[in-house]
Amino acid sequence: MSVGKNIKHDSSYGHVTGESIFVDDRAPVLGELFVGVVGSPVSKGRLKGINHKKALAHPSCVGVYTAEHLSAKKWGAIFHDQPILVDEEIGYMGEPLCIFASSRREDIEEIKTLFDFEIEEEKPIYTIKEAQASDSFVYKAPKPFAQGNVEEAFKNAKHILEGTFIVGGQEHFYMESQACCAYPMENGQIEVHSSSQHPSETQRVVAEALGLPLHHVVCVVKRMGGGFGGKESQAAPIAAYAALVSKYTGKPARLILTKDEDMVITGKRHPFENDYKVAFDDEGKIEGIKMILRSDAGAYSDLSSSILERGMFHADGAYFLKNVHIEGYAYRTNRHSNTAYRGFGGPQGNMTIESVIEDIAAYLKKDSFEIRRKNIYQGKDLLTPYGQELENNMLPALFDDLYKSSDYQRRMQEIIEFNNKKTGKLKGLSMTATKFGIAFTARFLNQGNALVNVQLDGTVQVSTGATEMGQGVNTKIQQIVAHAFGIAADDVQVMTTSTEKNHNTSPTAASSGSDINGAAALDACNKIKARLSELAKLVFAGKESNDLVEYEVGKGSIDADIVFTENKVIQKSTQKEIALKELINIAYFNRISVGAYAFFKTPGLGFCKNSVEGKAFNYYTQGVAATEVLVDEYTGEMKVMRTDILMDLGRPINPGIDRGQVTGAYVQGMGWVTTESLFYDEKGHLISHSPTTYKIPNVQDTPREFHLDFISNDDNDCNVHRSKAVGEPPFLLGSSAWTAVKHALSFRSKEGVVNLTSPCTGEVILGELTRLKSGH
Repeated sequence: MSVGKNIKHDSSYGHVTGESIFVDDRAPVLGELFVGVVGSPVSKGRLKGINHKKALAHPSCVGVYTAEHLSAKKWGAIFHDQPILVDEEIGYMGEPLCIFASSRREDIEEIKTLFDFEIEEEKPIYTIKEAQASDSFVYKAPKPFAQGNVEEAFKNAKHILEGTFIVGGQEHFYMESQACCAYPMENGQIEVHSSSQHPSETQRVVAEALGLPLHHVVCVVKRMGGGFGGKESQAAPIAAYAALVSKYTGKPARLILTKDEDMVITGKRHPFENDYKVAFDDEGKIEGIKMILRSDAGAYSDLSSSILERGMFHADGAYFLKNVHIEGYAYRTNRHSNTAYRGFGGPQGNMTIESVIEDIAAYLKKDSFEIRRKNIYQGKDLLTPYGQELENNMLPALFDDLYKSSDYQRRMQEIIEFNNKKTGKLKGLSMTATKFGIAFTARFLNQGNALVNVQLDGTVQVSTGATEMGQGVNTKIQQIVAHAFGIAADDVQVMTTSTEKNHNTSPTAASSGSDINGAAALDACNKIKARLSELAKLVFAGKESNDLVEYEVGKGSIDADIVFTENKVIQKSTQKEIALKELINIAYFNRISVGAYAFFKTPGLGFCKNSVEGKAFNYYTQGVAATEVLVDEYTGEMKVMRTDILMDLGRPINPGIDRGQVTGAYVQGMGWVTTESLFYDEKGHLISHSPTTYKIPNVQDTPREFHLDFISNDDNDCNVHRSKAVGEPPFLLGSSAWTAVKHALSFRSKEGVVNLTSPCTGEVILGELTRLKSGH
């Protein structure tokens, strides 16, 4: 039985030995060219001309390509508004204006300096407030999420707090930068090997850019060196650049962005500035809340509309809001076109309500756990602001169990005593939650397909639209297929993802990769098993086949009397058995298919954002985290001392991989809210565009004491093997480090409430401490 076991990640040995193949590890091909990208020197303006004479005069420069060489000028994941290469209007600093091909990789940086541009520079918009003043929108949510009567709640409120929650963006910082190799094939075809989370989107953008039909473009994704959402949409134009060079030269083309280029060109997590007004009683029970979410979409729409809506879907967090009004706006600025990032807007919405609850606790001089426990979804209070009921609610159990296992009460008392001593250091402790909806909010994306081929030796090859970026989706699919046939996981090989085998696929995103593709693979296995089960019954009944008569089976059906286990097929009622390999060979010689294609769509989904009704999510992954921090009052330095996490992941397919996902997501989320700050100069240049200037968490930043456990939950019967998605939900728990800092600083606030922005870098913490001590 493979499901539920800690088998090794399918790439673990390859990663350790260096044998895993990434895009730039592909062997060079004779005549291969290297592609360079030339970015805009201004944040906003009109491109009047490109002078590339000096570049073309360079001995290794083979050609320069501009928007004029493209069949389609624009692309977009939802709205086609972003130039593949700038034709006229420049939207942000570093935006690609043209590309070139060189026969020598080492000449790329030199050739970049040989271009001159004629540009009419215009005044850029850099902030949400500037965009708001200029009415510069990308998207407005068509209708607020609302329940009850907020205005009436405000009229009758004993207490009201209002303010603005500000949270910054985040660089994806995947280890492998955007990368693609393009190969010209026969009959005008192009094959692209891309570091992409969305092969079908990459295929489409390449085809449109080159003016090719889709059946002339194949996108292949072996694996990615990280993605985190940054390669869901934005890998596509990178592939188009390489393919464009390949088309015009007839030669293979390789485009590998440096880390600096990648950070300058590509979009980030969306910064948000969320206004709120909350009414509550003396015990901290929320009586009404109004939230207006405002995101910085950057220069183009990309996925910003869906990201904003996901933020609205998660603005309730884990808390029942009887009277609630949530609206959202995505603003156009002259920054990189911001894009998908682990959580997809959910963290920005969720963190808003967590910040508000921390403020309520500080204002009332109460423990924030008490406020949270009072407001969580519980009993009959299960209706979300968007009208979907929370099913299989594990939040009360999660909060209560972690409160006990983390020894929260004793530690909180010790923290209060420590902070009252005024030693120059402050401690803080906070418990936050995640209630993450699992499904693409665009219903059509909740589909997938799988191809399963059983070989004559009893081994299996499986192909799906899922893409492996280190998260272990291939390993989980491997386990699902092995479990279905009763064979060892090592006897199943998940094949390289390719659009010629699995078409019209959805991105590996929304934490749904294993759910959708795993279900499709299981369905394909069951089709094969149904035929083999019917064949096995014929064999066990003593019926024979010969040169004149062969076994005949229909579609067959899964028979509970026939069991596939330990490389055997057993009939329980007679205890007869046959080796799986032998049965497969009988099927082959009797012309019975042992391969299958299956299509899966998540059932029951359908949400109308214009009327705010329907079912947006298949289920919810839930969890809680308690984080303790230590803050130096003189320097602003912060250390995470301890973190306890308790997650509801249903029945994990691979508990070990899920542990890695939870701890990794927490640390990445913690980095977003504590150290990862994006700095720009007055002209719009990203200053923090390298590992030396952008601070992701290192080993010393992780919790000194780190505890993780899973709660038992066998009731998630709407997903494959009753498992739950794990990729994004734990990311939201990283905010507990930020709320813990907020709690620590509240001990130096006369009013209790602390005005802390995110990320709370050392500078931000020190600035807020200085403000609090000065009484301003």
